[in-house]
Amino acid sequence: MLKKISQSLLRHRYKIAIFLLLAFSSITCVTLVSARVVYSDSQRYTFLVWNLFLAWIPLIMAYIAYALSLKRVLLYLFVPIFALVWLAFFPNAPYIITDFQHLANGWSGAPLWFDVILLIWTSWTGLLLGIVSLYLMQEIVRKNFGKMLGWVFVFSVSLLSSIGVYLGRFLRWNSWDILNDPIQILRESWHLLRDLNKSAVGFTALFTAFFLFIYLTLYAFGHLQLEQNDH
Repeated sequence: MLKKISQSLLRHRYKIAIFLLLAFSSITCVTLVSARVVYSDSQRYTFLVWNLFLAWIPLIMAYIAYALSLKRVLLYLFVPIFALVWLAFFPNAPYIITDFQHLANGWSGAPLWFDVILLIWTSWTGLLLGIVSLYLMQEIVRKNFGKMLGWVFVFSVSLLSSIGVYLGRFLRWNSWDILNDPIQILRESWHLLRDLNKSAVGFTALFTAFFLFIYLTLYAFGHLQLEQNDH
């Protein structure tokens, strides 16, 4: 029994390591926010903790979906449900990057360098949470429907998530509103697509390109070892 557990842990050691590293990074972010509250007696950046919590939801959904997909029967029965929840919450992961705009409001109570490091650490953690979850979902698609559809999935999700980030940052919608007021979200999304403005198009295009650049870079870096093993 112990031998099987150790073999399983060894086989999935990198997935476990990534999960633990992201958990440690998240704890560090919460600690930094708490330290700022104590130092400055200000609640200014406490919203980062909530945003980070929302960024964890897609990763948890992706891990569950990935585990269920290993059994063919569960793949078609339950994975689509977790995949939909994952997609609804996925924009929360890269969304944290846009929190840098709060620096434009000036700073108080804490050194500027501390706020910059706090935002960098939190946004990078959120971004990595999204990238890991997207990779797991891509693996599900690749293993069951082919490599090409796996990449179509990645590009489609990147575009949709950028639209979601725009809706969240500028129209102030969040993932919970999909359950609370889905009709209004669909209506505003339709108006956005029908009456595209330069700001919406520019933001969505640049954010999609930026996210894909980070994802593709990390994807290529992660496969360097496989390339070395081929030689």
